[in-house]
Amino acid sequence: MPSSPVVHIKAVDDEAVVAILREGIERIQAELDVSPDFPPEVEAAAAAAAAAPRMPDLDRTDLAFVTIDPETAMDLDQALHIERSGDGYVVHYAIADLAAFVTAGDPVDLESHRRGETLYGADSKVPLHPKVISEDAGSLVAGEVRPALLWTIQVDETGEGTDVHVERARVRSTAKLSYEDAQRQVDDGTAGEVLQLLQEIGELRIARDAVRGGVSLPLPEQEIDIHGDRWNLEFRSMLPVELWNAQISLLTGFGAATLMVYGRVGLLRTLPPPDPRDVQRLHRTARALGIEWPAEILYPDFIRSLDPSRPEHAAMVVASARLLRGSGYVAFDGEVPAEPLHSALASEYAHVTAPLRRLADRYAAEVCVALCAGEPVPAWVLEALPTLPKTMQRSGQRAKGYERAVLDLVEAGLLAARVGEEFDGVVVSTDQKDPRRGVVVLKALGVEAPVVGDEDLPLGTDVQVRLEEADVTTRKVELRLV
Repeated sequence: MPSSPVVHIKAVDDEAVVAILREGIERIQAELDVSPDFPPEVEAAAAAAAAAPRMPDLDRTDLAFVTIDPETAMDLDQALHIERSGDGYVVHYAIADLAAFVTAGDPVDLESHRRGETLYGADSKVPLHPKVISEDAGSLVAGEVRPALLWTIQVDETGEGTDVHVERARVRSTAKLSYEDAQRQVDDGTAGEVLQLLQEIGELRIARDAVRGGVSLPLPEQEIDIHGDRWNLEFRSMLPVELWNAQISLLTGFGAATLMVYGRVGLLRTLPPPDPRDVQRLHRTARALGIEWPAEILYPDFIRSLDPSRPEHAAMVVASARLLRGSGYVAFDGEVPAEPLHSALASEYAHVTAPLRRLADRYAAEVCVALCAGEPVPAWVLEALPTLPKTMQRSGQRAKGYERAVLDLVEAGLLAARVGEEFDGVVVSTDQKDPRRGVVVLKALGVEAPVVGDEDLPLGTDVQVRLEEADVTTRKVELRLV
């Protein structure tokens, strides 16, 4: 197994172009009315809170936690410890405790409600909380004692969670591992017990996900990689250790949802079931692409059979993403929502594992802490619950817009000097109203951009395209089918 599936491609390394890209990101932030900087009163409140956090009495620094994150990440929400328990396992998952620093109604709290979540684009992150909290005092930095919400989850030999409990505790991470470091240790046999057990549980959970009917689209993500003044676009697939690590977060989210549904109060992450008409359209798309989809094979199983390295399968995965639209949050107090499920996960689910980067997690986790302690949910949590779904909807749209705008900008910068050249690509989607228009992926450049043809575009087919326009100012790239 290779240590990394990243394919590096041609980069922007001209200082003048990089300066233009950075100016472009500043314009995007101005257009969206976002900024990485915080008002002085918010920074002052954050600094005071970071200097005097509310530390819990329970001490679990005896557990040798590790964090597994992107190499450059400093906002470390999660730390992991796993041990065997008979034929099963005990998962200890420490999550950054924002309530140790943030008080309802204080400047940091009010600003976090305005922002909703951290925005990511190139190396220009717009954080949810000031860095003195999110990348220092509240981050689960290796070697430092930190306040945390400690989730203890019993897992049986099949990978099924059988019991969940969360409480406040002091914890200490013993190591900061990058995904590449963790995967390398697993591959070369030097991994310690935590990583070995993470692989065991991760693979069990992935198998259970398939049995449950969960859906995960196997499409590589488009990313911007920056080293100094060298900007690089790439399509990156997740390493196995990332998938295993994600399963621990999902396991915790399932447990949190169970607690809230049983307690009849909380905040769930939801996704409505796909419209049968959309599923029928996908069957027609599969036929058009020449992909066999027997009637008896359910949609989740069909998706798992796709290989996105094949052009027609890549187009099928993109088309399938339409069934995963419409996700949101639902808050409740007293009655469980009529539609509580997240259809792609085939279960109730809650976001609780990324409070440094997502506002909703702080509130959902506080509900679970109260329920596990047999105490009333704090009034400040109940008062905020009804407004959180709309807050998160707005911030989610803003986050997607920011990420897409920065990607468009970097694509235009990468291609600006190459107008008139021809490239190999794959048509991954077409416009339903005008099939002469669509989207093409240029894998060798890490670019995904609009394409126009004189006739209907050949969906899921290798094509040659000519670059007609690449404008950094307007962030517009357009290709034409040759």
